[in-house]
Amino acid sequence: MKKEIVICLGSSCFSRGNKQTVQLIKDYIKAHQLEDKVFFHGNHCYENCENGPIITVDGKEYQNVSPENVIYLLENLFGKD
Repeated sequence: MKKEIVICLGSSCFSRGNKQTVQLIKDYIKAHQLEDKVFFHGNHCYENCENGPIITVDGKEYQNVSPENVIYLLENLFGKD
């Protein structure tokens, strides 16, 4: 079963770094050959803007996700090389 990663594409999260975070997640998935193991897509607002940027992984919400900490999060989910 694929892991589902959903990133908020609402304007607040997007303006606070999710545009860059989207690309970092895409690059991570490709670099680690996870295309067959991850369903990565966007969603509009989670109605929790004050704690954004937000992503969810298999329904678990991660708040204050940034380009600076998203790789750490992904490594914890998938393991380090």
